[in-house]
Amino acid sequence: MNGRAIGAGLLTTAALVALGALPAAAAETLPSAPTPEQAASAPQTLDTLSRFFARDGALARSAAAPRVEERSVPVRILSPDFVAGKAGAPVARVEFRASRAVASDGQKASLWTVKQPGGWQVVNIATGDDEIRYAEQGGRVLPGGIVFREPQIDAWYVQKGAKVLPLDEDAVRAVGKNGTSLAAYRSRVAEAYGDKLPGSAYAKKGAAGGYAPQADAPAPHEEPAVTVASTAAGAGAALALALIGTAAIRRRRAARES
Repeated sequence: MNGRAIGAGLLTTAALVALGALPAAAAETLPSAPTPEQAASAPQTLDTLSRFFARDGALARSAAAPRVEERSVPVRILSPDFVAGKAGAPVARVEFRASRAVASDGQKASLWTVKQPGGWQVVNIATGDDEIRYAEQGGRVLPGGIVFREPQIDAWYVQKGAKVLPLDEDAVRAVGKNGTSLAAYRSRVAEAYGDKLPGSAYAKKGAAGGYAPQADAPAPHEEPAVTVASTAAGAGAALALALIGTAAIRRRRAARES
């Protein structure tokens, strides 16, 4: 998962190839479907998954035999409205849905789907299953809570009422092993990112995300399309904060856990 903002609109598979998220052989548009689960399990998507799992010679494409779990989960990202202190703003907002894919050799991947006028479409395949795994973990730690990610530090949390609890070591470093209050978390992210919100001098310079300014937001009736920034960094098109490339983050996480 990487970080570039090249404008709103559906991320094409070709763009993912350019970013290294998919092998060059996968440069085709994946099909739309009525549900995220149907899009994730479509034959063309499974074929692309086979190539993804076979990259770097990990296993033969014909032996990948990917399967996609039936259930997708909503993936929530720290909301800029919450950072800005907008009254009633939730701590995070849904940016896409994720499904877990598993190869015959145990490799896992996360399929990211977004809703477009023609239906749900897979816009990214990310190594590992962070999105689904943390959603499951959050449900155990704080049943009924909202699981979300703070992409700037790759931290995962679960929030319910006035309580924010960490789900990974990055979040523990940010809020402590016992978590924090929602008000204290809001103060922390406001201090860290308040000067980097959309419309700020930081954003107008094109520094948000470390890349060029993003294109105009989608029309109000449309669900925000995932751009290269959101697909790669896990943030929506309007979240013009300093994004950290998650491909590198996931590599660092894997190195820590090995």
